[in-house]
Amino acid sequence: MNLGIIGAGATGLTAAWDAVRAGHRVTVLEAADELGGLAASLEVGGAALERFYHHIFRSDRDMIALIGELGLGDALRFHKPATGIYRGGRLVDFTTPLDMLRFPEFGPLDAVRFAGSSAVLKAVRDGERFNDLTALAWLRRWAGRKATAAIWEPLLRGKFGDRAEQVSMAWLWARIHCRTFELGYVDGGFERVYAALRDGVEERGGKVEFGKTVEAIRQDGDTAVVRCADGSRYDFDRLIVTVPQPAFAKAAGLPADDRLWKNQYLAATCFVLELDRSVIPYYWLNVNEPDFPFLAVVEHTRMIDPSVYGGRHVLYVGNYVARDDWRFTTEPGELLTAYLPYLRRINPQFDASWIKDWHFSKAGFAQPVVTPGYRALIPAHETPMSRVTLATMAQIFPQDRGQSYSVALARKVTASLGLT
Repeated sequence: MNLGIIGAGATGLTAAWDAVRAGHRVTVLEAADELGGLAASLEVGGAALERFYHHIFRSDRDMIALIGELGLGDALRFHKPATGIYRGGRLVDFTTPLDMLRFPEFGPLDAVRFAGSSAVLKAVRDGERFNDLTALAWLRRWAGRKATAAIWEPLLRGKFGDRAEQVSMAWLWARIHCRTFELGYVDGGFERVYAALRDGVEERGGKVEFGKTVEAIRQDGDTAVVRCADGSRYDFDRLIVTVPQPAFAKAAGLPADDRLWKNQYLAATCFVLELDRSVIPYYWLNVNEPDFPFLAVVEHTRMIDPSVYGGRHVLYVGNYVARDDWRFTTEPGELLTAYLPYLRRINPQFDASWIKDWHFSKAGFAQPVVTPGYRALIPAHETPMSRVTLATMAQIFPQDRGQSYSVALARKVTASLGLT
């Protein structure tokens, strides 16, 4: 079969890898000039580093299996980095269950309710039982109002803004149930995984082409036709589309009332700051202060030694925002200037002179907004075009994104199409 795949992220490259090994002719079309999609990398100190912070969990079996298949199993290492919360003008350790129970705003009953509700979510195996419930309503009832106000509500409001009250409990269940305290990272970055997939595809006769912004997808008889902005045309026996469904709906010319337009996405923005010293004593710091303009600060070099990055300390400052939000539309240099006073609040010693270089990335479709009605909006893999199949992050439920779930999605789709 002559197979086309749109998107060179985790889903697209895994699908290509599986199909080409089964003997199919494969062409991957990628709009950007780099691999990985939301896991694409830039360079810091001569080493590859993800544009948006990435790690995997012990529970991410599909990604772990793929890394092993590619001969990179020895490069995958698991770490137990420290986690904190910035709340009430102070840094609070939040790494271990004991840290969580000792959270300063908790009384004994609050601690018991927080721990008990978290234990329930870890124990429940079927998160879809929470589909029709909103997260904050469930948490206020079971975790308690004080724990919800101190821990969960700032995180949900920081991420989803005025949609926080509508977020499904099924989504939050997945974030708690499926995660582990140990975090995995590949020596040399996840760029090695995506480069190995590309190399494996090309060694078997497949192609990965960059700068291919898709403008139109149509079907002509039994042929899926793709036209790109550079004027190129591709004809395939079958096409797998891995971009967000609004992008596919636009390229496919679907009417405005089609369900593919209905799911809502948040954008992501992320600074990578190269520093000459450490800023926080944690790998991950949740910012639970409502007036802060960013959601999380991640000091990557609290998990991976700075020597890997030429001695630079790497700090991510990340956010999820609407695409018309000022943090998405503001010029990056101006935005960084606006963020600096808030970094100084986290660490009063912080000074802009610590920053030796910086990078800014943003993605327009990074986080589906998962509401109680979300399941009904999940698009089918089948599309109005019989030769075109959709495999996108919106179909990962109740987990809504992640490298491992993308790998699993690719393998589900290629198997269902008889490509493996």
